[in-house]
Amino acid sequence: MTAKACITKQPGGLNVFEKYLTVWIIFCILGGIALGKIAPGVASFLDGLSINVNQAPVVSIPIAICLFFMMYPIMVKIDFAEIIRAGKNAKPVGLTLIINWLVKPFTMYAISIFFLGTLFYTFIGPEAVDHVRLPLGLNLPVGATHGDGVVVLVDGLKMLEVPLWRSYLAGCILLGIAPCTAMVLVWGYLAKGNDGHTLIMVAVNSLVMLFLYGPLGSLLLGVGRLPVPWQALLLSIGIYVALPLVAGYFSRKWIIAVRGEQWFKEKFLHILTPITIVALLITLILLFSFKGEVILSNPLTILWIAIPLFIQTNIIFWITYGLAKLMGLSYRDAAPSAMIGASNHFEVAIATATMLFGLSSGAALATVVGVLIEVPVMLMLVKICLRTKDWFPQSAGG
Repeated sequence: MTAKACITKQPGGLNVFEKYLTVWIIFCILGGIALGKIAPGVASFLDGLSINVNQAPVVSIPIAICLFFMMYPIMVKIDFAEIIRAGKNAKPVGLTLIINWLVKPFTMYAISIFFLGTLFYTFIGPEAVDHVRLPLGLNLPVGATHGDGVVVLVDGLKMLEVPLWRSYLAGCILLGIAPCTAMVLVWGYLAKGNDGHTLIMVAVNSLVMLFLYGPLGSLLLGVGRLPVPWQALLLSIGIYVALPLVAGYFSRKWIIAVRGEQWFKEKFLHILTPITIVALLITLILLFSFKGEVILSNPLTILWIAIPLFIQTNIIFWITYGLAKLMGLSYRDAAPSAMIGASNHFEVAIATATMLFGLSSGAALATVVGVLIEVPVMLMLVKICLRTKDWFPQSAGG
């Protein structure tokens, strides 16, 4: 029996925001760079409106607001009461969890460090450095070392000076440990997959992320010589996943109780549809207002980051797709399983990179490149799925 969907709105085709997301992002890059040139103090002022710990900025209030509205529309759609009943289809759920949490984070690290730290090292610049925030809870003196960085003063604030390529690596790591976005609902739908399985995994990954994101991030960032206490990652996931998740859960229950489920689906969710992407685009304008100089001085920066992300996405897709075939899954389960593995929860990655390393960090820029390539790459994979439907049985075990 097909599992009942645990997100109340059925996915549909790409709306105008989603279809042209790459175009909007390019406009944001140009607009952000222009803002940085014309009014360099605007983004700095907004990012300076922050919650400080030990005289170090920890949470940028304007960015936190934007990122909350990126996440809330995703979380409010989830009906967690259906997860247990929907999870009876153990094979595809198990495959997706294994790929997302035991395979993908480590392949992302390996691929990124090979390209950024070896193949593209000279192009990025052996002497190029980035200034990122000190990890939450650390109050090191100027000149102290932490991982591969040195504590320096920048405009009167203690910052960690790190090799630029390691900052990009950190952003790639944060993408690799953030699986499955709301956009994957669209990819599964376009590939004619099992919507129920896709919907289940969006909800399951949101819950699993609460427990595994912090430990995995702390481990891989530490190996990448940009160590971050797991408590800092836990705070990030609490603010940017748990808070909108709780808000979505309770507001969903309240709205349905007051206005009814039909009004919630047809009116309320319709209003929310563009909010996530609008909030994302505002965040990107601010981010690129900081990174304009880096991009203008090295216009191939985005390419150096995009190549390992592109390769990682394809490798994870084919690993999952191949395993699904070996396990005898039907096409309707195999396609969304591969899509979920390949896709990234870029909202969480951007939020975490911004909170841990700062809006002006190379890590934040790397997570945005993940958004930039998401739509064209995933549409390519959708077409591959549709052309290979006959590789799989019509039903599991068939």
